[in-house]
Amino acid sequence: MSKQTLTITDNRTGQTIELPIEHDTIPAIGLRQLKVQADDFGMMVYDPGYTNTASCKSRVTFVDGDRGILRYRGYPIEQLAEKSSFLEVAHLLLFGELPAAAMLTEWNASVMAQSQIDRSLRELLKTFPAGAHPMGILISAVAAMSTLYPDSKQVHDSGNRLRQTVRLLGQLPTAIASAYRQRLGRPHIDPNPALGYSENFLHMMGLTGDAEIGPVLARAMDVLFILHADHEQNCSTSALRNIASSEADPYCALAGAIGALYGPLHGGANEAVLRMLAEIGDTKNIPAFLDRVKNREVRLMGFGHRVYKNYDPRAQIVKRIAYEVLEVTGSNPLIDIAVELEGTALEDDYFVSRRLYPNVDFYTGIIYQAMGFPVEIFPVLFALGRAPGWLAQWMELMSDAEQRIARPRQIYLGEAERPYPPINERG
Repeated sequence: MSKQTLTITDNRTGQTIELPIEHDTIPAIGLRQLKVQADDFGMMVYDPGYTNTASCKSRVTFVDGDRGILRYRGYPIEQLAEKSSFLEVAHLLLFGELPAAAMLTEWNASVMAQSQIDRSLRELLKTFPAGAHPMGILISAVAAMSTLYPDSKQVHDSGNRLRQTVRLLGQLPTAIASAYRQRLGRPHIDPNPALGYSENFLHMMGLTGDAEIGPVLARAMDVLFILHADHEQNCSTSALRNIASSEADPYCALAGAIGALYGPLHGGANEAVLRMLAEIGDTKNIPAFLDRVKNREVRLMGFGHRVYKNYDPRAQIVKRIAYEVLEVTGSNPLIDIAVELEGTALEDDYFVSRRLYPNVDFYTGIIYQAMGFPVEIFPVLFALGRAPGWLAQWMELMSDAEQRIARPRQIYLGEAERPYPPINERG
């Protein structure tokens, strides 16, 4: 059997070191042994965007971008989206196992029992101006919950961590719906714990629909939440872990994650897809639009992914859900443009050779629009779906003995030491 080590020779000095290999990684701190002068800081790794740096060990989510694989705790996303409810998947992410029937009933009840928000939070939501973006409101609301629940600062108490987790899962939909209706000048709708998680959310938003449409939309919402529930160490999850590494409470950590998700490169992509499809306007305009993409005049939104270099496994599921929703809500001309655009791009060597395939954002905006959500709410829906993944990552971090407060290094390229000049001698 080969030796599980990596030998590195520093050609500047001839020094050789041997580092252990574990899980195809080496301990970055070991590189500090490589120095030209004894008082040097030592070798570091320069990795903008952390493209090849593992900051943690995790058992929550597995992604293989080259093969188009996404698994939560080992279960393929395709099976979970077909067979599970969102709260069932939340339980899986948080505790590592799918619950038995009685346990699932108890879990659902415990989350729904926490669905009522504090009156002071409702009053806070009324203070935002009419044009305030829902993501900014959500960040503020979640951060404010930190002041309502000071016990949340007991982050090393496992029972307390569970209490805050259930509270967040229960109250987030209510806070979002209350803020949404306040923005429209409509009265708050109280949660109905007798309903399922997604059905209750649509009920509070005022988007339940009639008896025929309601169950279809509720199931579609559940599946979309499942598809967004976790995605390994992405920008917002990394932000949450960084904040939580200082032992900040989960509300502050989650608010930071939502802030990271707010950016158009992360949580706002499906809105950009809708705007692109509307700009194309008609299937006959697709060839000309793709020519503009090739000439780098415009971007092809909803294609490609930082991780997936194959078809995003979530995209196929979302495409199917889109048709199911549109069958009950009525057709949307954008779906025809989207399908034609996808088919044309995947027959074009320009896009195939660059491994640009549809991602989860390509069809989600069409579904949200059909349900009656305005585009500015889209990233909020992403945040609501991602909440159990963020919380699972937080709980894992807090029980990881190897973790320390996050503190990346830098390569300093500024001025060396220089004398302070009097003001009358400055150029």
